[in-house]
Amino acid sequence: MQPYLELQSEQPRPLFDEDGFLLDPSVWNESLAEQIACEEGILELTPEHWRVIERVRTKFFQVGALPNLRRLCRDTALSRTQMHLLFGSCKSIWRIAGLPNPGEEAKTYLS
Repeated sequence: MQPYLELQSEQPRPLFDEDGFLLDPSVWNESLAEQIACEEGILELTPEHWRVIERVRTKFFQVGALPNLRRLCRDTALSRTQMHLLFGSCKSIWRIAGLPNPGEEAKTYLS
């Protein structure tokens, strides 16, 4: 994976780590989320995608960790199947939400 995501604007390019996670979550915005989603094979972010992304970001900044999938499904009124159809994996949710690398142990649960 490239260490930089090419942006279509004049803004400095955000840096990503070797696993594709954003190094500095403060540079995240909706446009960047859409570009990361395209890298993940998601061509359009629907209101359901945004509901999940917003919940994941809120929870991360409250507690510093990704909410478990059961809680995320409950909080967003989506089933595990719907979540999988929307994003494919928890890793995709985390990346699109612009959150930093959660660490080796946590990454095993994101696949």
